Amino acid sequence: MSSRKGRKDAARVVREQMARERRRKRTLWISVGAVAVLVIAGLIGWSIQSSRKSGEFTAPPGANPSGNGIVVGTGPVTMDIYEDYLCPACKQFEQTSGATIDKLISDGKVRVVYHPVAYLNRFSSTEYSTRASSASGCAAEGGKFTEFGKALFEKQPPENSAGLSNDELIDIGAGVGLNRDTFGTCVRDAKFKPWTTHVTEEATRANVTGTPTILVDGKQVKEWTPENITAAVEAAGR
Repeated sequence: MSSRKGRKDAARVVREQMARERRRKRTLWISVGAVAVLVIAGLIGWSIQSSRKSGEFTAPPGANPSGNGIVVGTGPVTMDIYEDYLCPACKQFEQTSGATIDKLISDGKVRVVYHPVAYLNRFSSTEYSTRASSASGCAAEGGKFTEFGKALFEKQPPENSAGLSNDELIDIGAGVGLNRDTFGTCVRDAKFKPWTTHVTEEATRANVTGTPTILVDGKQVKEWTPENITAAVEAAGR
């Protein structure tokens, strides 16, 4: 009797151990499954967030398909111009060759893509390069991108200064014919700041290391005089 009871107790102990082991394994697999779900959810979330981050900008009207520049003109030769509104050499380029480029556009010889990059923020205490580029997007929205850009270079502030204030940028915009209220709201809201970031990042990816950089059908014009620019366009159009 005692022996039979001992065997029953031993069997019960074995059954309980086996039941505990099954419960432990079930808990383990549930935990593993939960972790896997969390990992997958995290990856999906990261993917969605990355996608949003890379595409989280609105290009102004007149932008090219990739959204990294504003197109002016419809000629057969493409000219890419990378400029920073705080760059003194860019102002010099506009003063010496701006009229030549305008004529090439009006003559139907070039399609110019302007890339207003923000490389020189470190030379301003208010990220003027970014603010000016973003404001140029607002000007494009109002149909005055070229006029506003020229006015910005005419009133270019010195490097290592605060740069022009938003109110001054708005005054310049109004001076070239933009609606003060609409343009002013766009500037103050920095509506096109993410676009400026996109333009600058894409320029860096394209190995543009300085401003101004002028490309004619993908080939850099190293000495950007009116004569050299005209010659490059004529050679590309042959």
